[in-house]
Amino acid sequence: MIRKRSLVRRTAAVAAAGAAALVLAACGGNGDGDSSAGHDGHNATTSSSAPASASQGQHNAADVAFAKGMIPHHRQAVEMADLAPGRAQSAEVKQLAADIKKAQDPEIKTLSGWLTSWGEEVPAEGAMDHSTHDMGGMMTAEEMTELENASGKAFDTAFMQMMIKHHEGAVEMAKTEQADGAYEPATKMAGEIISSQSAEIKQMNELLGKG
Repeated sequence: MIRKRSLVRRTAAVAAAGAAALVLAACGGNGDGDSSAGHDGHNATTSSSAPASASQGQHNAADVAFAKGMIPHHRQAVEMADLAPGRAQSAEVKQLAADIKKAQDPEIKTLSGWLTSWGEEVPAEGAMDHSTHDMGGMMTAEEMTELENASGKAFDTAFMQMMIKHHEGAVEMAKTEQADGAYEPATKMAGEIISSQSAEIKQMNELLGKG
């Protein structure tokens, strides 16, 4: 009877020890699993949030080219628009020039800010070479002089014909940025340029048709 009791006790003790070992193993396994899941979870969070923060900050060569090209392009459009108040005959042309200046002046500041933040050089005022003239419908010095010397209806016609060509160049540059750029604010601006300048091209063609 005594032997039987001690056997029962021994069996219970072994069972208890075995159960404890299983519990410890299970806890250890769960602990590892939790740690691993937690680690993976942390990585998943980091990797999913990283592109979101980087998408605003990362830029590529196409973004730099877009900003460096669009700044002198916009500056020339503003220079052309500045000629309108004293030379244009049509109230619609004067308003169009005012709208162009109002839209493009702030964009020049924004584009310059991006280049500075990227450690890139902002194009100097008036720094236009032959490659710049060939780019995106830019006017030559001769064409700008022709526009400066015109007035009345002749100015209106020359202004719109030149600005249509100028805008078409900007739209092409913006389409290239949308296709190749990585910086989200730049591709967004490119979309706005395409939309607004395409509408102005349509308006100018209609005005020329009336004339």
